[in-house]
Amino acid sequence: MHDLMIIGGGPASVAAGVYAARKRLKTAIITEEIGGQSAVSEGIENWVGSPKVSGAELAKLFRAHLDAVKGDAVTFEMHERVVSLEQTPEKLFLARTKNGKEFTAKAVLIASGAGRRKLDIPGAEKFENKGVTYCASCDGPLFSEMDVAVIGGGNAGFETALQLLAYAKSVTLIHRHAEFKADPITVEKARVHPNMRIIAPAEPTEIMGEQFVTGLKYKEKDSSEVKELAVSGIFAEIGVVPNTGFVEEMVALDDIKRIKVDPRNQRASIEGVWAAGDCTDELYHQNNIAAGDGVKALEDIYLWLKKK
Repeated sequence: MHDLMIIGGGPASVAAGVYAARKRLKTAIITEEIGGQSAVSEGIENWVGSPKVSGAELAKLFRAHLDAVKGDAVTFEMHERVVSLEQTPEKLFLARTKNGKEFTAKAVLIASGAGRRKLDIPGAEKFENKGVTYCASCDGPLFSEMDVAVIGGGNAGFETALQLLAYAKSVTLIHRHAEFKADPITVEKARVHPNMRIIAPAEPTEIMGEQFVTGLKYKEKDSSEVKELAVSGIFAEIGVVPNTGFVEEMVALDDIKRIKVDPRNQRASIEGVWAAGDCTDELYHQNNIAAGDGVKALEDIYLWLKKK
């Protein structure tokens, strides 16, 4: 049995894992992979201490830091996805993974992150992996010298556009609002590129194609006019969905299924459970914030365990 289970492998999990190791808490980090959502990013420019680092490089740094401090306190349970979490009659916590493994601990930190939100318009499901994609780093090079569209106006949307501009013939970004959530410096970097076009405010309405994507219909909000855009690829960056299905019946969630936490200590609604990162109702989802929340949770977990 462990003192602590940490579910997830992003910055919240890794930061908590480093602190758990230093405090010699017997800890299992249960995750499919290390790195979190940013693992596929070409360039992260706001990770404190590094002007620019790729997601893959950051994931390696995460693992190296954990390896350096883990000793015999922290173990990795890689390539494992938790599918259920329950409290036992003895007030312990039992996690089961998709592969059939079971883990027991006195406390749990849920840092399971979030997954990409899928497009919900005609043609989106039909043409997924046939021109519709949710990962520019994975699929972007397949669209070299082609016209592509990006849907979404946050940092992820503009960062995707910047990645694609390196090899696509043209990139058109469509956003439903006139204002963008992305950092102004990122917006401007994309906007000045000669092969970049921005359509906003507009709403995508249908994806067209035969065997593969051939175009996108969108509705301009100012005029209500429906127009067509000829593209071979559509990259969607429209937000995330929290990975909390395995605790829906256990802890309190908000209306979009994020775990409700006390921002002072990251405690969830049931004693012995903490949460940090993009799976929570934290207002601002950033790598640095997730890491800080992971540390905050771990400090509270340590004090809680010492009182047991």
